[in-house]
Amino acid sequence: MTGIRIQQTLVALAVGALLALPALPQEPIPSPQQAGSTAHMQGEAEQGAMPARPPQPEKLTAGLTTMASGTIVRRDPDSFVLREDKGRDLLVKLTDSTQVREKKSNPFRSARHYQATQLLRGLSLEVEGKADDAGALVARKIRFTASDYKVARNVDERVMVVEGRVGSAETRLAEGEQNAQRMSGQISELSAVANTARGGAQAAQQSADQAQQTADRALTAVRATNARISEIDDYTPARSATIHFKVNSAALSSEAKAQLDELAEQARSDKGFVIQVQGFASSDGGKEYNRRLSERRAEAVVRYLAEDRDIPLRRIVTPFGYGDARPVADNGTRQGRQENRRVELTILVSKGLTASQDITSDPSTTSSNTGKNPQ
Repeated sequence: MTGIRIQQTLVALAVGALLALPALPQEPIPSPQQAGSTAHMQGEAEQGAMPARPPQPEKLTAGLTTMASGTIVRRDPDSFVLREDKGRDLLVKLTDSTQVREKKSNPFRSARHYQATQLLRGLSLEVEGKADDAGALVARKIRFTASDYKVARNVDERVMVVEGRVGSAETRLAEGEQNAQRMSGQISELSAVANTARGGAQAAQQSADQAQQTADRALTAVRATNARISEIDDYTPARSATIHFKVNSAALSSEAKAQLDELAEQARSDKGFVIQVQGFASSDGGKEYNRRLSERRAEAVVRYLAEDRDIPLRRIVTPFGYGDARPVADNGTRQGRQENRRVELTILVSKGLTASQDITSDPSTTSSNTGKNPQ
């Protein structure tokens, strides 16, 4: 619970820092030409801040019986969008006859039954059903493991917290843009009066130039803030490690534990990190056995990180075992099989929380920095 509270506090502080924009100072009155240019640039900023439309789910052939596996990426009351491992998105519809059960590994007990409301974002599952006339997959059976459900529940809680903070950030940005528009109208009216009174004197021109620079800085700050908010859930690989195992074993060696200790310390130095865990096996055994063995190896790594290194489960992406698929060496040799008995770990870091940008700096400096990705 302490780790969860710390993580939530860090997220709140990060989003709060993004919104801590300074109030626009009142500068001398610009000319009508500069006021029109300011309004034009604000319109461009609003167009650039429009969110991209999410990809549409792929439509299946009507009447086709299909079995698919993947992760829930969007959840609606009577349906959800399933993203398969190969990247395809499918719309899955739920009915009163849809069976939602546990995909158990213990043959000596009965499978648990779940409610459709327990299908959460981030849950890895298998679904079997038939495509309807609209191209959606009408689910007949849905299966997932208890460990996947536990991880999905933690992921869903984290996403709800982040979404709430992003919604608050967007509200404050909209209020800031409305204030900028009102100020632009006031500047235009006062500019006409000033130009008439001063007769186009050099002092008025200098005041207009200063006001234009202030408007440019404000617009650049809005663009930079929008970019950072959009990158909160965008992750980039920071570092990785590979853990090797003995034949038919999922036990961690002392060398493997030392590698995990070092990786855990490195992860704690990163803001907004998550750890991706993938298990693999050589081709010594059968396909199903190798798949289960690779899952046990991945789960052993996750358990060590959580229990011995105090890495919160919400910081660990759902572990997955690929069996003897995706070999990195030739399974026909002893050395190659030894290299294939492994677990790969990758530390992923949120771009939005690690981007280092000064949104109140000079416009030319800020615009050059916002085009760079964090290293």
